[in-house]
Amino acid sequence: MLSFGFSEMRNSLQLLNFHHLHYFWSVAREGGVARAAARLFVSPSTISGQIQELEQTLGEPLFIRTGRRLELTEMGRVVLRYADEIFSLGQELVETVKGQPTGRPARLVVGVDDVLPKLLVRRLLSPAFSGTEKLHVVVLEAPLRALIGQLSQHALDVIFSDGPLPPGSRIKAYSHLLGESGVGWFAAPRWARKAARGFPETLAQVPLILSTEESAQRRELDAWLESRNIRPQIAAEVADSALMKSLGQSGVGVFPAPTALRRDIEQQFRVRMIGESEGLRVRFYAISAERRLRNPAVVAMQDEARSRLFAD
Repeated sequence: MLSFGFSEMRNSLQLLNFHHLHYFWSVAREGGVARAAARLFVSPSTISGQIQELEQTLGEPLFIRTGRRLELTEMGRVVLRYADEIFSLGQELVETVKGQPTGRPARLVVGVDDVLPKLLVRRLLSPAFSGTEKLHVVVLEAPLRALIGQLSQHALDVIFSDGPLPPGSRIKAYSHLLGESGVGWFAAPRWARKAARGFPETLAQVPLILSTEESAQRRELDAWLESRNIRPQIAAEVADSALMKSLGQSGVGVFPAPTALRRDIEQQFRVRMIGESEGLRVRFYAISAERRLRNPAVVAMQDEARSRLFAD
């Protein structure tokens, strides 16, 4: 069993000579010292000496001689895998700086505020999967404040949220309005008929499923209900929007959702919209470290949101 402490690892990294690693990589790829030397325009003795120094640094033999051939040891195969990745990334770095295609899918890391409806997120992300450019999309879901911290560290390309950058935030970031939507109330047949008659006052007579108090939508809904003297009977408070709709589908209560998603919600969860909160609008934002969105995939998502998702 190999025991390797942090201080030893740090010292080894400091001593690792990537020039030596490149000689090792070349020998392994070319199949021998002589071929690698000819390709690199150096003497075989130079390459042999460099590989010996690399082995001393790592503390492990990387080649064994079998007759006239050099074969990789088990550790040599491990080091070769790392070397392949290191020099592949190095070439990709050069090509990226020069504006040349790298052959790898571009990586897009999207932060999603965990209160956003999953159907909305799916619609927002759709241009990333339908575009001509191949993308490797990473979606990270978390509370908005945690995502903003990651954005400040350049770990995210963009955040999708139901609110803009919180006031007083010390993070340098910018909010881009994607669009706005009305708020509808949806219910399974068990509650739909009762709640539809005399809406919205009947919302006080049926159980409601609402988002948790931390969400911007919940605060706006509470203010809207209070303005109409509606005292809600809260059956459940749910942070996850998909769970909220699932509970609504099973008849637990009536739940709110953006009217922009009405068709998707009614079809997927077999509920119907019983009414709309008059005068109430919810807004959705892309938050980025850029004053103006530049990433082509993110711009395509913004265009899709404005021209189709929130067009009405």
